[in-house]
Amino acid sequence: MARRKLTGAQLVWEALCRENVEVVFGYPGGAIMPVYDAMLDYPVHHVLVRHEQGAAHMADGYARASGRVGVAIATSGPGATNLVTGIATAMLDSSPIVCITGQVSSTLLGTDAFQETDITGVTLPITKHNYLVTRPEEIAPTLREAFFIARSGRPGPVLVDITKDAQQGSCEYEPEEGAQRLPGYRPVWRVLESELDQAAAMLDGAERPLILAGHGIVQAGAVDELRALAERAGVPVASTLLGLGGFPASHPLSLGMMGMHGEAWVNHAIQEADLLVALGMRFDDRVTGNLKTYAKRAKKIHVEIDPSEIGKNVPVDLALVSDVREVLRALTPRVRAQARQGWVGRIAALKGDTKSRDIQRLPPDGHLYAAHVIHDLWRLTDGKAVVVTDVGQHQMWEAQYYRHDHARKLITSGGLGTMGFALPAAIGAWFALPRAEGEGVSRGATRRPKGEGGDEVWVIAGDGGFQMTACELSTCAQEGVKVNIAIINNGYLGMVRQWQQFFYDKRYAATPLISPDFVKLAEAHGLTGLRVDKRDQVDGAVAEARRAKGSVVIDFRVEQEDSVYPMVPSGADLGDMIRRPRMIGEASGASRDASEAAVPPRMPGVVVEGER
Repeated sequence: MARRKLTGAQLVWEALCRENVEVVFGYPGGAIMPVYDAMLDYPVHHVLVRHEQGAAHMADGYARASGRVGVAIATSGPGATNLVTGIATAMLDSSPIVCITGQVSSTLLGTDAFQETDITGVTLPITKHNYLVTRPEEIAPTLREAFFIARSGRPGPVLVDITKDAQQGSCEYEPEEGAQRLPGYRPVWRVLESELDQAAAMLDGAERPLILAGHGIVQAGAVDELRALAERAGVPVASTLLGLGGFPASHPLSLGMMGMHGEAWVNHAIQEADLLVALGMRFDDRVTGNLKTYAKRAKKIHVEIDPSEIGKNVPVDLALVSDVREVLRALTPRVRAQARQGWVGRIAALKGDTKSRDIQRLPPDGHLYAAHVIHDLWRLTDGKAVVVTDVGQHQMWEAQYYRHDHARKLITSGGLGTMGFALPAAIGAWFALPRAEGEGVSRGATRRPKGEGGDEVWVIAGDGGFQMTACELSTCAQEGVKVNIAIINNGYLGMVRQWQQFFYDKRYAATPLISPDFVKLAEAHGLTGLRVDKRDQVDGAVAEARRAKGSVVIDFRVEQEDSVYPMVPSGADLGDMIRRPRMIGEASGASRDASEAAVPPRMPGVVVEGER
């Protein structure tokens, strides 16, 4: 291509177009104004957010739904710092986003100029890499590197801070061609044939193996490869929260979620296993419980693309440092086919005679429970919706009661646990997904990504977290976004209240929550608002929301003091779970669902699983 003279601001959009970016999420300001002025001449759709944190979450949701890099833009100072929570969220969950921020002119750096913040210093611990760009010649190659780093190896966020004079200056531009290479950056590792043979031998010789499937399965697109290994070797599969959907929930070898609020039989099976094959997961504290007693009987194989995760929390017997999909493709043919009926039967006995969560076991007291709502959403959407959750009790109930058979259908904040994530992330996901022609006609926006289809997007949020980013309802209205928002409204900061109930003698400090009228709030934005307080109203409200043209808010008034069961207390052994109190007249023994058995500690009649 011929060389052209372009401004730095133009070079930003040239670089984004060469990365096939169709949509960006941002908020203009003084230090990024040249870039916004140049934007009008490029075929990229800009989504005006109501808060920069929303821009980062939207870019994150876009990335998680599509597998592509999401892009957020903000000005200097408070605009840049407002991105920080969203950047940290993406970092902890390995989500590929590029954040572009304006900065004061290079001559003013270090002078405490108006809206100057050292955003590269601020974000150094929460980005995969970041840059300060002070010359127009550096803009295009830096953005090219940023996209390469964000999506390669273990994905993550990259920040590019561009001074205003670099945006205003100009230079000759000729696009770089060929593969991107960076000295010292090694995103792809290769395992040895001998290591694969050793892994196969360990798997063949194990009597009680388990596969622990993490977010890496989804990120690597290794769903088919995981299923092939599990079926060939007859190995049951447990999932992390972010790994849900990486292995079909309906598959006979699927056990469900592990960890703090995972299924009781899964945690017990992990403690009884003689081999754990961890695929693309971090062994974080919510998965392991007390590290001193975690899976002491099991040898461990860890397949992970990031070598820094190997042995960080849990010592392993064999590390395979590489892309998990490539490892599974090479490993599966080496493994002996077997059924492992004895081990599968043992796990079935741990589970009890209830093969899945029985929604009818909730107390028949006429109240609406969050589990009712989420189970019904799963039933009514046939399990095919893209569900974006916030953080708290509702997040765990979603993981338990909405059974995910497909990857990238659950989008949630795992590592950072960011309240306020769901609504903006769902907007980003909606822009990433195909939609019917004509859907999403915006007011004041002239461009939008093209699509053919119509993936259904549901937000599940608590009344507390939803209020943190509820301003993005205006973004839904302006952009013609169609997401359905289920607010699990229990009048508390629910998960904190649960901990206060279990461990602080029901001293509910700063957790009772007064909320606005969510129906009127939706209507104030020109959207539809509905309210549900009885179980028999759920089907009708969901049907109405699905029919409506724009975004819909449903205020589900659920039981206030319900809790998530089971629960491994922080620092406790993985097998020592707080269980659901027995209902009046309920028989004890194997006929009960093994995930719903006893009562919280520090309350009368304490029974913890490890004490029985």
